[in-house]
Amino acid sequence: MTTTVAPPSRRSGPDALWQLPAAAALVTLAAVTLGMRFELVGFVYLALVTPELCRTDIAQRRLPNALVMPGYLMTATGLLFGWLRTGSAPVTAVVAGAAVFGFLLLLSAGGGMGMGDVKLGGLLGLNLGVLGPVAAVVGPTIGFVVGGLAGVLALLTPGSGTRIPFGPYLLIGFWAATALRLLGVA
Repeated sequence: MTTTVAPPSRRSGPDALWQLPAAAALVTLAAVTLGMRFELVGFVYLALVTPELCRTDIAQRRLPNALVMPGYLMTATGLLFGWLRTGSAPVTAVVAGAAVFGFLLLLSAGGGMGMGDVKLGGLLGLNLGVLGPVAAVVGPTIGFVVGGLAGVLALLTPGSGTRIPFGPYLLIGFWAATALRLLGVA
């Protein structure tokens, strides 16, 4: 009997060593910000997939449905159980998710945004809505400002092209708004 050992993949090699501590830090941020609420489920899921989403979008310019779409199920589950526990419907979360999704969908119609970014943005908006309307506006705004600065740098850098992966910037905005909420700013 022969045993074959597969070569290390990009996910398990040295390029991925930063992902576990990054995910752990984001899980901690989410738990400290939200406390032990059902809505934490969506944030924890996002914390766990954020490093891989960033890596994949930077390397391949895509945000895989296999990583984004389960987040909707996890978030919806957390929102539903939170609603059942408190009796308070997650209206702000649903409106925020729909607003971010709709805005990014409009941008994608002009070719300025990929559908992966649209789907991720809706998921991030849905979760930011849990933190309140201010966080739901601050998160995407930070993402657009940081992404816009990166886009300007890309335009000014010879040979870098004009397209940037936008998912990491949406995620930066999401986690920045979460941290600002913890600090009482957003």
